[in-house]
Amino acid sequence: MAARKFFVGGNWKCNGTGEDVKKIVTVLNEAEVPSEDVVEVVVSPPFVFLPQVKGLLRPDFSVAAQNCWVRKGGAFTGEISAEMLVNLQVPWVILGHSERRALMGESSDFVADKVAYALSQGIKVIACIGETLEQREAGTTMEVVAAQTKAIAEKISDWTNVVLAYEPVWAIGTGKVATPAQAQEVHDGLRKWLVTNVSPAVAESTRIIYGGSVNGANCKELAAKPDVDGFLVGGASLKPEFVDIIKSATVKSSA
Repeated sequence: MAARKFFVGGNWKCNGTGEDVKKIVTVLNEAEVPSEDVVEVVVSPPFVFLPQVKGLLRPDFSVAAQNCWVRKGGAFTGEISAEMLVNLQVPWVILGHSERRALMGESSDFVADKVAYALSQGIKVIACIGETLEQREAGTTMEVVAAQTKAIAEKISDWTNVVLAYEPVWAIGTGKVATPAQAQEVHDGLRKWLVTNVSPAVAESTRIIYGGSVNGANCKELAAKPDVDGFLVGGASLKPEFVDIIKSATVKSSA
């Protein structure tokens, strides 16, 4: 089985102006980073900037939408359909981010339906899972992330175009980061869950990335863990240190 290619996603969330976008993309375009053989880089600007970023961004990086609708477009005011992303040639979408689960009330079943529909339209998916602080303190982390993953596994049969992003909710934007050991423990648990409930081949090939206050200072230590296959980066993806996080892929290639 080929090694899992390191994956670094940058989630810009609801940030930026046209000028900001130009500055961020310029930094990325000028950066010296490992080759596409070593790392896959995907940046996710707000919907309104997707065409601009896609038009300016270096060809070895891809773009992702931050969400899409659960079925074909139509009378769904304010939503963006998977078909529209296909039309704009946007290859990736982030689904099930904890901010949407918490603020928009997206359930695990709804997220799973979104994942299945996006995949059916040929869009690759960064599917987010993760526990709250209360759940971690109650000792139910693995139950929570397994249930979130199970919802997706029940709706899809092909995992080729899925990246699983483990993002402990208590670490997102809080400055608290899971220790490398905590991240590895959950990633290892998720991989074992996939072995048992999907297949050993899917468990071996599916990339499980970490998100939650990843920055230039902590990325190398996290990247060194065997089951951490990359990162979904929030705030730091808007700063030049995102380049340092991309470079942490070399920790894996030199191991």
